[in-house]
Amino acid sequence: MSNNNLNDLFENLENRFDVETPNLGHQQRFFNKLVKQNKNNEVYIKTLTSKSKLWKPFIGIAASFALLVSVFVFINQHNSQIDLSEISPEMAQTQTVFTTMFNNELSKINSEEMPEYQDLIVDALYNIKVIEEDYNQLIIGLNENPNDQLIMSAMILNFQSRIDILQDVMQEIEKAEKSTKNEPNII
Repeated sequence: MSNNNLNDLFENLENRFDVETPNLGHQQRFFNKLVKQNKNNEVYIKTLTSKSKLWKPFIGIAASFALLVSVFVFINQHNSQIDLSEISPEMAQTQTVFTTMFNNELSKINSEEMPEYQDLIVDALYNIKVIEEDYNQLIIGLNENPNDQLIMSAMILNFQSRIDILQDVMQEIEKAEKSTKNEPNII
C-alpha cells in the first residue's frame, strides 16, 4: 500500500477506534465466555490465570535478590582494587601531588566562562575522559601484578598526560585572550 492509501484508510477510520479502558472484571468475564463456548479449554484457562498469579510475587523476590547480589559484588570489587597510593608511601605522595596539580589546572579551566573557549574545553575534557579510562585499565593491571614497575610508570605518565592536556588548553586560552586584547578595535 502506498502512503496515500494508508492515509485515506486512517482518515476513514477516524473516531472509530476503541480506545476506552475496559471495566473492572473485564478479563474474568472474557474468560467466562470462553469457558461457556468450549468446555475443553476450561482447565487450560484456569491454570493460565492461576499460574500468572503465582509467579508475580516470585518474580519480585528474584529481582530483589539479583539486585542485592549485584550491589554486593560491585562493592566488594571496588574494595578489593589496589590503587597507586596503596603500593608505597612514595607512590601515595606522587599520586597526591599529581591529583592536586590536576585539580588546580581543572579549576583554572572551569573558571573560564567565555563561550568561545567552550569547544576547546569540552574537547580537552573528552580527551581526559579517554585517558582516565586507560587509567582504569592500568588499575586492573596493577591488581593483577601489584609490583610491576612498568604499570606504575604508565600510571604516573597517565597523570602527567592529563595535566599536560589541561595546561595546553590554558595556554591556548591565554594566547587567544592576548591576541584579542592586542588587536585594535576596527570600526
